[in-house]
Amino acid sequence: MKGIRKILLPWMIIILFVTTLFLLYNRIEDNDIDMDEDASLPTELHPIVEEKKNELLEQAAEIDIDVVITEEIRSIDRQNELYEQGRSTSGNIVTNARGGQSYHNYGLAIDYALRDDNGELIWDIHYDGNDNGKSDWFEVADLAKELGFDWGGDWESFKDYPHLQMDFGLRIDQLQRGMRPDPDGSQNEAGQ
Repeated sequence: MKGIRKILLPWMIIILFVTTLFLLYNRIEDNDIDMDEDASLPTELHPIVEEKKNELLEQAAEIDIDVVITEEIRSIDRQNELYEQGRSTSGNIVTNARGGQSYHNYGLAIDYALRDDNGELIWDIHYDGNDNGKSDWFEVADLAKELGFDWGGDWESFKDYPHLQMDFGLRIDQLQRGMRPDPDGSQNEAGQ
C-alpha cells in the first residue's frame, strides 16, 4: 500500500499542477471568466466596429466604390429568421448560425453590398464598377481586412462574402456566457 502511495502522490501533484497551469493560462490568455448567461445583448455596434465600418466606407468611396452596410447588429429573433431561410422558409441559405451564435448578435459584425451606377444594390462578387480591372467586392474585403476585420469570404466551410466581423479574441461560447470586449477592444465581463 505504501508503494502505491509513493507512486500515486507525485502523479496527483503533477496532474493538479498541470490543471492549475491550464486554468491560469486560459484566464490570462482569454480572460475567460464564467459570466451570467442572462447578460444583456448590446443594442448597437461595438465602438471600434462602428469606427472601422465608417473608415471602410470612406476608404471605399475614395476608390469609387459605393459600399452599403446591409446588416449590423441583429436580434436573436432576426438571426433565427435568417437561419430558417432556405430550411423551413423560402429562399437561399444565408447563414449557418442560429440566434446567439452569430457575432451580429453581439454588435461585432456587419454585412455589406455594393451600389451600382443605377443605384441598385448588388451582391455580384465579380462587379467592377470603378473599372480598374479588379472585383470591387474583393477590393472592399481587402480594405476591411487591413482595418482589422475578419472576412467571411476567407472561411473554409461556408463562404459568407458579405460578412465582416471583429471578435476581439472572443469565441461565441464566451459571448454567450456574457463576456464582452471593452470599448477599447479588450475583453471584459458584461456590464463592466
